[in-house]
Amino acid sequence: MRAVLTGIVMWSIAAFGAAADPKEMQSVIDRQLEAFQSDDFAAALEFASPVLKQYFGTPENFGRMVTQGYPMVWRPGAVRYLESRIEDGVHWQRVMITDQQGMAHILDYRMTQTNEGWRINGVRILDSSDFSA
Repeated sequence: MRAVLTGIVMWSIAAFGAAADPKEMQSVIDRQLEAFQSDDFAAALEFASPVLKQYFGTPENFGRMVTQGYPMVWRPGAVRYLESRIEDGVHWQRVMITDQQGMAHILDYRMTQTNEGWRINGVRILDSSDFSA
């Protein structure tokens, strides 16, 4: 019975990510930001979830979305990691990105665990006036 319970606990941790390491998620975000710095949208797309890869289809489509919709991510001035949390089973990493003009932006990165490790499954820009640095 004890072995069964131990197995269930270990499965639960693996399935629901209770033991998720925020540093691993942050490393994925860092590596994607590095790829953006050199306009390597193919490499940057590799850090996206399979769902997002399928949605954008090509590195060019992905690059167009980032450069037009997320210029602070494409060319960040500074990056600071804030809280990492789980909401309704979804892992979120909050990031403050200061753009090249010195304006702070707060973003929530939705993270998902895949066979290849953590991947970015979406980014939402939050109203930075709701937060103090």
